[in-house]
Amino acid sequence: MGAKPVERSRKLPDRGTQRLLAGRGADMRQPQSAFLTVEPVNKPPPKQRYSEPMSSEFTTDQQTREASGAHSYGRYLEEFEVGATYKHWPAKTVTEADDHLFCLITMNHHPLHINDVYAGKSQQGQNVVVGPLVYSLALGMSVSDISGKAIANLATEELSHPNPVFHGDTLFVETEVLEVKESQSKPDRGVVKVHTRVNNQDGVLVAEFKRLVLIPKRPA
Repeated sequence: MGAKPVERSRKLPDRGTQRLLAGRGADMRQPQSAFLTVEPVNKPPPKQRYSEPMSSEFTTDQQTREASGAHSYGRYLEEFEVGATYKHWPAKTVTEADDHLFCLITMNHHPLHINDVYAGKSQQGQNVVVGPLVYSLALGMSVSDISGKAIANLATEELSHPNPVFHGDTLFVETEVLEVKESQSKPDRGVVKVHTRVNNQDGVLVAEFKRLVLIPKRPA
């Protein structure tokens, strides 16, 4: 009696290949060698995201930007009036994350600002927002009304923090124009002196300072 022929099992593709080929309508009952000649599906080229050119070129010129209808950013020297007070918008709520990140960036690791346990036993009884952050926020909030067109900030004077700022406090900032002087050496600019005050949500003064800003005149 002759030997019974051995039936060889057909090797089927792995599951990942099966799913891929099933999506192309292939027969999964065929051995793997039957799929070697399957042609890849030609995908259409991706659509270009920006098919149309922009209507205008980028510009850093203030007059050109404002002529497009954008709001004025800062003021020219002629637009400042002694005695005018600008209430800056929006206000800013200072969070714990703001305070911690600023301390880490500036390498100020005083525990009064970043350690709840230490601060809880301090005179204030809680974390105090680091002073330079309060100043930086107030200065930044004033830029759109005061120094958005400035050539340079020349000096900061009489900076004080009469009361502490705590996490969760909201800062409201206003700036009064004290002096406006034209330059004696360069007729296209002048110096503006302003007084900025920072109050919290309860109307308590938490910071104030004066600064001198070099401002250009309106272009002819």
